[in-house]
Amino acid sequence: MMETPARIEPCGIEEYVPTDLIDLVSAIRQEASEVGRGVHPRVHAELQRVVRIANAYHSNLIEGHEAFAEDIEAALVGEVAGHRSLAEEGAAHVRVQQWIDDLADRDDLPEPTSVEFVLELHRLLYEAMPAEFRFVSHREDPLEIVPGELRSEEVAVGRHHPPSADRLHAFLNHFALRYRGLTAGRVGQVLSIPAAHHRFAYLHPFLDGNGRVGRLMTHAMIRRAGIGGNSLWSISRGLARGLEDPREYMARMDMADTPRQGDRDGRGNLSLDRLTRFSAWFLRVMLGEVRYATVVFDGEALHDRYVALVEDTVGDPRAGVLVSHLLRCGGLSRGTVPSVIGTAEAEARTVLRSVEVAGIVNSIRPEADVRIAFPLGQRARLFPELFESQSITTAE
Repeated sequence: MMETPARIEPCGIEEYVPTDLIDLVSAIRQEASEVGRGVHPRVHAELQRVVRIANAYHSNLIEGHEAFAEDIEAALVGEVAGHRSLAEEGAAHVRVQQWIDDLADRDDLPEPTSVEFVLELHRLLYEAMPAEFRFVSHREDPLEIVPGELRSEEVAVGRHHPPSADRLHAFLNHFALRYRGLTAGRVGQVLSIPAAHHRFAYLHPFLDGNGRVGRLMTHAMIRRAGIGGNSLWSISRGLARGLEDPREYMARMDMADTPRQGDRDGRGNLSLDRLTRFSAWFLRVMLGEVRYATVVFDGEALHDRYVALVEDTVGDPRAGVLVSHLLRCGGLSRGTVPSVIGTAEAEARTVLRSVEVAGIVNSIRPEADVRIAFPLGQRARLFPELFESQSITTAE
């Protein structure tokens, strides 16, 4: 019996959109525009780097792979990390997200739900993946994951049986066509994100990496919709934490697999009621992450936390003055440090050396201008709860 792509219908909430969902979309749009407001552009770029690492950390944590943030950071610059393979896996995720962000910043981001784009996400992610994560066990035999290629094997994900391998192209073409229409307009751009996230997972197009590719696709949809908060909030953090419990993500995804429940439950193969409930939960997670980012990346609050941290750890109030200046101005030349902190040149060099050793400032070259840095070893004080979560495991 031929599998038809209509199996994934409904792909969106079209005929009647509940008022509470429209209100959530409006709140997300309005509040996302406030994230990172007042932060200096150079400081903002460094914060983006931190958030990408957090997003990679949580996205891999959802799959049961936990790498220390410092290890991912080390892997990004080619250093040997404590948990090397996990760190390199996290670094691969960071680089793909940066590729997405760079495209979005240039206004060159293609349709995130297009077949070409999701294949490219998988290719970029798995070409940089450590060798040990390039194989999966299938019927007791190892199968190599080919970057950017759809699975050619039949799989089961718990009780769910995704479309047959030979029908994946047809399903993905339908997926791309439907979301090209559903993402039209300011409401549709945001409202379609939860549905596309679930339906992509439902297709399970790759042997492995479906969850991470799906979350990267969702990040791209968020950026394309203009609600990315200057790339200062992470969908993966919200999904890994849930609204009240980290197990919510798995349960809500499973709920959205439910077949249509009678004549009043939409017209598709799957339940419109369950898709609506999933969308409401997902949008609330998004709004929660936007609000969290608004607070944790508030310029004044971040300034006060960082200055207090520096004064506690370095033990020199002049170091706090230097960090305060860097947060407000983005950087300064080494020659101006004495005048900024009000001390002689020799003492200024001592202060500068102390904050460099602590990872509080950095520079491209030893003689170059100094810029603010955010040492991830101090992440709990700098960015409370940005990384903290509980491990939850799902099949990719």
